[in-house]
Amino acid sequence: MDTLEKLTILTAAAKYDAACTSSGAKRSPKKGAIGSTSSAPAGCCHSFSSDGRCVTLLKVLLTNRCIYDCKYCVNRRSNDAKRAAFTPEELADLTISFYRRNYVEGLFLSSGVFRSPDDTTELMIKTLALLRERYRFNGYIHAKAIPGASPELIERLGFLADRLSVNIELPSEAGLKRLAPDKSKHSILTPMRQIQCRNRQSREELVKYRHAPRFAPAGQSTQLIVGATADTDFHILRLSQGLYDRYQLKRVFYSAYIPVVEHALLPAKDVKPPLLREHRLYQADWLLRFYGFRAEELLDESHPDFDTRVDPKCSWALAHLDFFPVEINTADYEALLRIPGVGVTSAKRILSARRVGPLHTNQLQKLGVVMKRAQYFLTASGRMADGLHFTPDSLLRGLIAAEKPLLPEPDFEQLSLFDPVTA
Repeated sequence: MDTLEKLTILTAAAKYDAACTSSGAKRSPKKGAIGSTSSAPAGCCHSFSSDGRCVTLLKVLLTNRCIYDCKYCVNRRSNDAKRAAFTPEELADLTISFYRRNYVEGLFLSSGVFRSPDDTTELMIKTLALLRERYRFNGYIHAKAIPGASPELIERLGFLADRLSVNIELPSEAGLKRLAPDKSKHSILTPMRQIQCRNRQSREELVKYRHAPRFAPAGQSTQLIVGATADTDFHILRLSQGLYDRYQLKRVFYSAYIPVVEHALLPAKDVKPPLLREHRLYQADWLLRFYGFRAEELLDESHPDFDTRVDPKCSWALAHLDFFPVEINTADYEALLRIPGVGVTSAKRILSARRVGPLHTNQLQKLGVVMKRAQYFLTASGRMADGLHFTPDSLLRGLIAAEKPLLPEPDFEQLSLFDPVTA
């Protein structure tokens, strides 16, 4: 099997992994090395640098051969799929070739579990060592830590990569037992804790020693599959909140389950991926990370799933109308962030602008406030927007109408390096 055929198989096998971002990586230019984490965009799998610019990564598996039989996975051992594997030398050479052709600016490397977690991790380490040491590649690398691999190997991998991720995949231990019996909660959380502790230790060492080696400087992330099990939005969001609190993850990624294999325990193949639900979870995740919300504020046992008609912030506002309207000329930063249509940037602009003089509703759009939502929930100098009248029913209809143009398209196509193969 030639390299191009391997690449076709292993990039297609990697496309269901959503935990792919370079946000937070700042690898400075180095004399005698090639590549940078803040280069200009060009290429294959789109991601983002720490300053918000789009970058591109080669997103590939080292191998799609796997000893595990996870029911939801296209690469499970019992699935009749064409198998391939790169040698470390092949993949390192391919990455550098793509970089020199300006196709990509970095690498996102994952793998099926080949022979054992330790054997797979050793192959990944050899690949990254070739890139860093032989080819002097200084660009961004995101590597998947394999649950069950020895701590020594996880540590070596972390010193070669900018970011590590350990995929939880299924939100509950019961789901793991049913659909991924070869995995366990303990095997997944153990490397997460190790990465968190070693990353903190690395930062402390850098304070004392300027040239100390850096361990996964862009932190760690994980991915949760949405829709493969009966777990509620509340359960998923509480899990995400716990991961942010306990392991200081940079991101939790949510992936709507796409039926790629048939199994009695999984949704049928004709069931559409829950893309809107995934979208709402991302919005709620943003509220947890940047807006000061907690999972228990957004959902509870009596309302365990989001109303997909409006975004989670609007849902919270509709359930807490006693909190509104908020007077923008006197409210603190935390209260401003609770207003639908007011984001982090627009809240800071309001705080800055009102130092000059009192604000009025006709000025807010210029500050970045989305008035189609915000107008129902704020006052400026004691007044709401001119001519605005609404009831609770018309308020909901107005928010639904404002939301509809922003919803994700019902159908999508995964980006691919190659043209579709036709018969």
